[in-house]
Amino acid sequence: MMSLTLLGTGAAGGMPLYGCDCRYCAQAHTEPEQGREPCSALLEWDGHRLLIDGGLMDLHRRFPPGSLSGILLTHFHVDHVQGLFHLRWGRAAPIPVWCPDDPEGCADLLRHPGCLEFHPTMAHGREWQLGRLTITPLDMHHSRPTLGYLFELGGRRLAYLTDTLGLPAQSLSLLQSLPPLDVLVIDCSFSPGVGGRNHNSLNQVLELQEALNPERIILTHIGHDFHVWLRKNRLPENMTAGWDNMQVTLFRDVSGTDGS
Repeated sequence: MMSLTLLGTGAAGGMPLYGCDCRYCAQAHTEPEQGREPCSALLEWDGHRLLIDGGLMDLHRRFPPGSLSGILLTHFHVDHVQGLFHLRWGRAAPIPVWCPDDPEGCADLLRHPGCLEFHPTMAHGREWQLGRLTITPLDMHHSRPTLGYLFELGGRRLAYLTDTLGLPAQSLSLLQSLPPLDVLVIDCSFSPGVGGRNHNSLNQVLELQEALNPERIILTHIGHDFHVWLRKNRLPENMTAGWDNMQVTLFRDVSGTDGS
């Protein structure tokens, strides 16, 4: 069994958005479960727990020493690593952090890692194993070196792809060479018709749905205006807007009839 928990599903501004007095931000203030924390996730299998991105500011409280098998970073933008600045000074055994090769990193994280043990060895298509889990990094279209990840276990395939605007040809080709994904978790920051330089709108997601034909799509990295749009509109079939603490479980494919 492989389980993914979306710890945060928000874009950099989050929900509620600072200084916004719309009804949806007001709701997020009074009902925190309606808000959106920085985009991140927790993947669990066979007793392993792998944190994907470190943007949450309470990592030191959520994950006691020894509770993580490691941390997997998509890239070094602040909203994906800010929680590591506090965590690194802890008195704990080294925590492996697998990440793209980006020498600039973020501020002084790489120069002063503390208890974080950075491994900047992740590169497109360079498949590796963590226990029984196969992890394949995939290049993303973003403003600095960024990787999405394909996870495979027991015949099931889950792709976690953020932050990106569409997909580079080599990443799209790799995914199309495999059987359709069971679950695609994909960046969708903007409403239909809204253009962005570094993140998908629903238009790009629909194009990827047609190109990859995954069994299920879950949207993440959701911006404020798209959050509002989602409250007033319906998504296509087999597509869901993720929410904080949403859990997705995929079972081993033994007979061809098991589901997610």
